[in-house]
Amino acid sequence: MKKMSRAFLSAVLTVALLLSLAACSNADNHSSTVSSESVSTAETSSEASSTVSDASESKPIGIITAMSNELAMLLEKAEISETKTIGGVDYNIGTLEGQDVVLVQGGIGKSMAAAGTTVLINEFDVKSIIFTGIAGGVGDEVQVLDEVIATDLVFHDYGNQTNDGFVWDAAAGVNEDGTIPVDEELSKKAYEAAVSVLGEDHVFQGRIATGDQFVASAEYVTYLQEEFDAIACEMEGAAVARIAAQYEVPCCVIRAMSDKADGAAHDTYENFGDTAADNSASIVLAMLQSM
Repeated sequence: MKKMSRAFLSAVLTVALLLSLAACSNADNHSSTVSSESVSTAETSSEASSTVSDASESKPIGIITAMSNELAMLLEKAEISETKTIGGVDYNIGTLEGQDVVLVQGGIGKSMAAAGTTVLINEFDVKSIIFTGIAGGVGDEVQVLDEVIATDLVFHDYGNQTNDGFVWDAAAGVNEDGTIPVDEELSKKAYEAAVSVLGEDHVFQGRIATGDQFVASAEYVTYLQEEFDAIACEMEGAAVARIAAQYEVPCCVIRAMSDKADGAAHDTYENFGDTAADNSASIVLAMLQSM
């Protein structure tokens, strides 16, 4: 009986040992599988991140102006591979200073600027937008041919006409105070490029006021200073920035001063408009070289 018990116990221990070894083997295999799956997941995540980054880098930069003289230098220096006409507006696809770009003269005024910006985003999937052109200097220190890089923008003509006159309304902006933001990183590159082209004394950063009027009134300049703390005024920038903000596309607005928006603005514009437009375009070229 004792011999049988010992034999039985030995058999039981042997089976237990075999089961234990099998369990260890399964655990090792499971651990190996989990480790392999973790590595595979990490590699997939890394590949996905790289793909997203590559896709973003392959997108073009949208460059928009209001008038032909503001786009002329950029078109001359660009290598255009294709031109698409959408809504009667030509969108020029090509390269400029080593960057993929879509160049467009959107047209004068807020509506045309908004339409052109929307097409750049929806049809060409641009990764960022640069608005370049000329404006009227509103800040006391800002002189003709100086450059203003927008820190934010505002629609100065949005509001209500009442028996007591015009009452401005902030509702058209992005922020509660009616301002419309721009991309800080892109605007910083614009500022650095402007300084490299014109020198620090001729480059300013501040608020730009946008409205569907060519301002040629010293009285209205004072209003823009006091009401909005603006240092430049023009007719498109806030519309571009507003659409870009809506679609979460980085945007900057750069403007060369063609006049002082005062009583002599029309004459000053005629004398300096083309030079100012070329100055702003030169800054865009310097920006692209640094990107």
